[in-house]
Amino acid sequence: MKIKFLGGCNEIGRSAILIDDRIVMDYGLRPSDPPEVPLESVLPKSVIVSHAHLDHSGMVPSLMPARRKRVPDVYLTSVTRDLAQLLSRDTIKVGKDQGFCFFDEADIRRMDHHTHPVDYGERIVLDGSDYGADYELQLFNAGHIPGSSAIYLRKESEDISLFYTGDIKLGETRLIPGARPAEFPQSDILLIESTYYGREHSDRRELEEEFVDSVKETMNSGGNAIVPCFAVGRTQEIVMILHSHGVTPYVDGMGLSVFSLFKHHPEFLKDAKALNKAFSDAIFVNSKRRKKALSEPSVIVTTAGMLNGGPVLYYLKKIHEDPKSKILLTGYQIEGTNGRQLVEHGCVETDGEVLKVNARVEQYDFSAHAGDSELKELVSRFCNSGTEVVFPVHGEHAEEFASWARDKFGCEAISPHNGEEYIIK
Repeated sequence: MKIKFLGGCNEIGRSAILIDDRIVMDYGLRPSDPPEVPLESVLPKSVIVSHAHLDHSGMVPSLMPARRKRVPDVYLTSVTRDLAQLLSRDTIKVGKDQGFCFFDEADIRRMDHHTHPVDYGERIVLDGSDYGADYELQLFNAGHIPGSSAIYLRKESEDISLFYTGDIKLGETRLIPGARPAEFPQSDILLIESTYYGREHSDRRELEEEFVDSVKETMNSGGNAIVPCFAVGRTQEIVMILHSHGVTPYVDGMGLSVFSLFKHHPEFLKDAKALNKAFSDAIFVNSKRRKKALSEPSVIVTTAGMLNGGPVLYYLKKIHEDPKSKILLTGYQIEGTNGRQLVEHGCVETDGEVLKVNARVEQYDFSAHAGDSELKELVSRFCNSGTEVVFPVHGEHAEEFASWARDKFGCEAISPHNGEEYIIK
């Protein structure tokens, strides 16, 4: 089995892995300025998408141009299909504003036409007449966002298999159940994310209490609490947390559209009724109501999570000089984003202007990724079941992770670099 890494190595973003020159697992973009894309354009026969976040799915429509004789088939869960279309259309909109164009509406329609939704655990055979060999495909709940999948791929002719975790989380959140490693099949090769290698997450309940207390303190002091969130998963979870503590948030941005989409896929949620109740009590905001949301002490949950575009920039312009207000970041801030610049330098850029932020900035680890002990648990489980090759990807400490796996299990553990190719027999 030949594995070529086109992105996502020793970095977070633009995940893209090519198998035997025929199958692509994820094909994303890195949300920097300008966005970074996989190292090369490919002509796969199939694309398997682990989940809908742009760093994993954002460039899939670019594989669909009409000039190609054959458009690849796309395999993913049903909710990932709908989310990928929504986010792809938003990428076109953002691209028009920021001066980039990777695909168009026709490419998105072709992607949808060639999409094959796959249920968790369902066995799919990719016919050898098209691939030169039969491949067996299965998807498993990865516990990252609704519809996220770990990917199992077995090449029949060589009797060799791989397991790709994508972005994975073992512990449950208010929104979705965690992944269940006991359900994962044994594999010869493990490709595992390494985002939080060397770092553990805080206790979730204690984190929620600390976050809500800070929001309440801000409102009691007469300020506005601005909570930038990823539209997919994080917005919905934060609204549920605030609702459970009796706090009514304003909600702005694409997270509203994502909530509406989730309502049609309740099977991917832990408690669809609780999500619906939380949003029914929230106050929805559009561009005409933003001024009102700031006219009183409030908490505003808004996109984008890394402050690169979206309604959050409107709110930052309005409150950046107010020491009573806060910006409560809820997730990882990738290098090169406005969010990382705010954390490290106390400023953000919007419309070509650099704003010095005097409002308080706090960061909360509402991560949807496995922490250090969970990552090590996964590697232990696979290596003890016969896995011989481990590739840590999607992280800035992949080499340390590979070194740990080699020392602990004596396996072949490799931290690949973008552009490298490996043949595993």
